[in-house]
Amino acid sequence: MAEEQAQPTGPDLTQGVPLHDFTGETLLGHVGDESVVLVRSGSEIFAIDAHCSHYHGPLAEGLVVGATVRCPWHHACFDLRTGEATRAPALNALSVWDVEREGDRTFVRRKRQRSQPNVKTHDGAPDKIVIVGGGAAGLAAADMLRRRNFRGSIVMLSDDAAPPVDRPNLSKDYLAGNAPEDWLPLRPDSFYSEAGIDLRLETNVASIDTKARNVLLDGSAAAVPYDRLLLAMGAEPVRLPIPGTDQPHVHTLRSVADSRAIIGSLDGARRAIVIGASFIGLEVAASLRAREIEVHVVAPEQRPMERVLGPQMGDFIRALHEQHGVVFHLGDTVTSIDGKRATLKSGGMLEADTVVIGVGVRPRLALAEQAGLKLDRGIAVNEFLETSIPGIYAAGDIARWPDLHSQQNIRVEHWVVAERQGQTAARNMLGERERFDAVPFFWSQHYDVPINYVGHAESWDEITVDGDIAARDCLLQYKSRGRVLAVASIYRDLENLRVEFEMERKGAR
Repeated sequence: MAEEQAQPTGPDLTQGVPLHDFTGETLLGHVGDESVVLVRSGSEIFAIDAHCSHYHGPLAEGLVVGATVRCPWHHACFDLRTGEATRAPALNALSVWDVEREGDRTFVRRKRQRSQPNVKTHDGAPDKIVIVGGGAAGLAAADMLRRRNFRGSIVMLSDDAAPPVDRPNLSKDYLAGNAPEDWLPLRPDSFYSEAGIDLRLETNVASIDTKARNVLLDGSAAAVPYDRLLLAMGAEPVRLPIPGTDQPHVHTLRSVADSRAIIGSLDGARRAIVIGASFIGLEVAASLRAREIEVHVVAPEQRPMERVLGPQMGDFIRALHEQHGVVFHLGDTVTSIDGKRATLKSGGMLEADTVVIGVGVRPRLALAEQAGLKLDRGIAVNEFLETSIPGIYAAGDIARWPDLHSQQNIRVEHWVVAERQGQTAARNMLGERERFDAVPFFWSQHYDVPINYVGHAESWDEITVDGDIAARDCLLQYKSRGRVLAVASIYRDLENLRVEFEMERKGAR
């Protein structure tokens, strides 16, 4: 999560910077006690807040693309002229500063007054938009609608008890005890009333009447009418069909309540079992080790994460966790849980105070099926994220879309993808007809090792490695017939950004 801002470094920009000192694309400096980065784009020089509004990533180490700068950590993007956050995961704008030239020196003295972006109002824009889902895609859509000056009603229906939160943090810093709970909300509670968003928590949708354009709620005779509808229900954790998973010390992790329950179960606990060596499972393992809980990971595969990252990275991740005390039981499964005792298929037994199941999620499709939408291992959408019924859109974990980069119809369960799809769907519900062409991106954190991944590779015939995986300095390319489908990297943030940009350029041709 966000870190405390250090004392500003670099030159005092109010005193001016000689042009010969500014030879690259970025230069980190400060104005008073505020960090500011100078950014060169062509013949222009801009000044903008130095840290990303998402997790405080250093923009001076980012990638300049036209009049934008991209964060090296999680690939947010900011407009250098306005400071607007143009791409998730950042939602908040940054301040921009006036740049003055005097002779051969560049000065920054004044912060520019923030203005509302000039957004075109589209003819035939809807009056009523309903969003089903309170996760990444739903919040990003509601936020973007107001940022695009939509003045109609927005009703957001969520079956969760908590407002939209930073879900990746639930298995990372929050679970590890390194982040307070007040870091979790994506927006403060006051945002929804101030923005005129009717957020209804603990609200279950019973069905959709696509002819009448109404959403019907459980336990309510009143229908919620819509002109445009966004389905963003997300996914739900898979629960193993084995005896004992209904016990109170057996958990899955998806919501704030789930994370709270796991944390609560650790009071006095000594040992935990994590079932599944997925990203979520191993992030949980790392977080529990940060709390000095003994952790055993049970999973059927021979290498953790091999299906996504390949054998070399899988071996590295296993070794990394073992260095931190995690014990693996690979090629095995849990067949039953009786109290604190878990029985393994191999015949062994493990005892634990807490069990966390992290074996994947499945998209929540029942509502879409009832509504008669076309399904394809998800809700089938076109390049504009519109479903088979006009006026109904889908985004996030449930959406399967035509991906330009992999040249397949794909569905991914990535946080940043969900947010970006929510933003694109919002603009399209207002009539903008914007093709969703973002390159899929996710990050995973294991102790002090971040893994960034761009692209989408369900299979490959070659993996090339530049650098040294064991030294935590590498970039892996996943190829099929010589074509790069995806890239994973450790501490190669700028290269990762460049790969993303190059994939975007190829997809746009």
